[in-house]
Amino acid sequence: MNMKKKLLFVLVLLISIGAMAQETVSDTSYWTKKGNVGLNFAQSSYTNWAAGGQNALNWLGSFNYSINYAKDKFKWDNTLNTALGYSYFNFKQKPIKTDDKIEFTSLAGLKAAEHLNYSLELAFRSQFAYGFDYTVDSTRYTSKFLAPAYLSLGLGVEWTPNEHFSINFAPLTGRLTIVNDEYLASIGAFGVNSLDSNDPNHHVANEKVRFEFGARLTAKMKYSLMQNVDYESKLELFSNYLHHPERVDVDWQNLLVMKVNTWLNCSIGTHLIYDYDIPFYDINAAGESILDPNSKVQFKEVLSVGILFNL
Repeated sequence: MNMKKKLLFVLVLLISIGAMAQETVSDTSYWTKKGNVGLNFAQSSYTNWAAGGQNALNWLGSFNYSINYAKDKFKWDNTLNTALGYSYFNFKQKPIKTDDKIEFTSLAGLKAAEHLNYSLELAFRSQFAYGFDYTVDSTRYTSKFLAPAYLSLGLGVEWTPNEHFSINFAPLTGRLTIVNDEYLASIGAFGVNSLDSNDPNHHVANEKVRFEFGARLTAKMKYSLMQNVDYESKLELFSNYLHHPERVDVDWQNLLVMKVNTWLNCSIGTHLIYDYDIPFYDINAAGESILDPNSKVQFKEVLSVGILFNL
């Protein structure tokens, strides 16, 4: 599928969402809005400290917002989650990125039965800034804005048995993986390029977009474990009908928030990704970068303490 067809596919689905939501523009009485903004800091300083240590300044900012509409049998939920954080060990050197995400979802639903809706969902995920693999080389970037970016649109059904839990299953889902960078595209980062069957370390073309068509399942849970302790979990599964449908991509996020008072909180977040199409590289004895044929589990954990204000 060429680029024009891919963009046309996305445009048609976007128009479909806009048509379903057209009646919402003239009436604001059915809207609900909520969100929060947070800023976390950590600092350490050492002077003549015999046990040793490293001066450091860490910060992490977040912005989360949702705008939802509901009237009769129609609903439209929109959610934006963002975060960006850095650690400074030496102000004369580059800071180290500790967290970075942009996630947007828009789900239009039409009631089919009790707790069951027909659904059309748009999902977008990327990051703000350059990212580096600091264990290898802090000067060569491994990601940037729109490299990668993931855009998916799916038609299916949503089951919401209660206010704490929901499952959206979209058996007709198109997904684009975008790597809008010449260097990253040239090395086949994030699976946008095909591998040469005669040379597994060589990519046959500098494609910047990869199209997949398959099934996507998203399960969400949000629950108060006890007073001032909230837990959220989001699990996404995707199977590509066009290539190895038995290989299921996994994206699982968890967040535990412990509130000290109305503005001070402590949070622990984890993010696990398992994608067969993302290549990884090792360094051989000669210092050369070689492709690792095995897919790997990606895992991130962030612990933070700071201020959080509701909007």
